[in-house]
Amino acid sequence: TGWHVPTQNEWATLIKFLGGDSLAHGKLKEIGTKHWNKPNIGATNESGFNGIPGGNHHPKGTFLYMGVCGHWWSSTEVDENFAWRLRLRYDSDIENFLDYAPKLMGWSIRCIKDK
Repeated sequence: TGWHVPTQNEWATLIKFLGGDSLAHGKLKEIGTKHWNKPNIGATNESGFNGIPGGNHHPKGTFLYMGVCGHWWSSTEVDENFAWRLRLRYDSDIENFLDYAPKLMGWSIRCIKDK
């Protein structure tokens, strides 16, 4: 109670506030390589989000890509099988990192406090 999973629009608003795709990616990532694989390109954590690479839980029960990428769900569905997510990677400042993916994947959640 009092918190919600961000919508795709709320993630997009944050990315725009941080300067758009080309700048926001690094501003969302934890600095250094304590959790991220080297080289963790562009990481500044200027946003205070402190994104760490939780990888993903595969539907077959395994965990994959720890240290490589972090994914955070949105509450916005594309359809019954897909939903929007935010994704960060260690090896690039990827653009278009707000996209959609299969809902059967296990990714992280970052909640927003309700007003």
